[in-house]
Amino acid sequence: MVLVIDFGNTQVKTAVFERDSLIEKSVISYNDWFAAIEMILQKFQKITNIAVASVKSDTIIDFSQIAKIRNCVFINRECKFPFNNLYKTPETLGIDRMVLAAGAVFKYPKKNRLVIDAGTCITYDFIDENDNYLGGAISPGLQLRYKSLHQHTSKLPMLSLQMPKTTIGNATTEAIHSGIVNGVVHEINGFIKSFEKNNANFIIILTGGDTIFLANQLKNTIFANSNFLLESLNQTFQYNQK
Repeated sequence: MVLVIDFGNTQVKTAVFERDSLIEKSVISYNDWFAAIEMILQKFQKITNIAVASVKSDTIIDFSQIAKIRNCVFINRECKFPFNNLYKTPETLGIDRMVLAAGAVFKYPKKNRLVIDAGTCITYDFIDENDNYLGGAISPGLQLRYKSLHQHTSKLPMLSLQMPKTTIGNATTEAIHSGIVNGVVHEINGFIKSFEKNNANFIIILTGGDTIFLANQLKNTIFANSNFLLESLNQTFQYNQK
């Protein structure tokens, strides 16, 4: 068994895999991540390896704690990836985006792939049918947009994510929901349309914390999988063990 751990921008996500089968997953607060992982290891005694990917630096998190309790592999830029990285600044490319790109290559070979990760940020990553990683785009996620409107204005309230009732909001709260949610939906559909225009044999993978909320709002045919990063992390680990 393998325990994979994704240290994201706001949360820690874990999943236990038996080869390619996902047995259990969880979302953990940064406040008690190590205690939660110890509980997972107690529950699944057959876990022999831990695969870790993190957007945080080791100056923020003491990753050595994990290495003391199981064989631990850190998925970083020094690992093997199944694509040619053509990003002009590869040292700035987030490991989460690299893992997602790897998963797209593993899962959908010989395709032009656009991976959309709708989390704290919305990232777009394009890998062509010849397994060249070409880059993509980064924009604020849904929750980040709500927070930004509240924090950088004097009177706009902090709202929770909600599907707008109409396109034209007839009250401030409805106007905020419409602007944020419809704005994100139009943005994603616009990116998809732009990529489809220039690429045949094309698939779209939607993942991240807001996958389910957004999937039904998009006009295009997509593969929606909120577990895609965890599955890709497991596959990347296995790829580096061969």
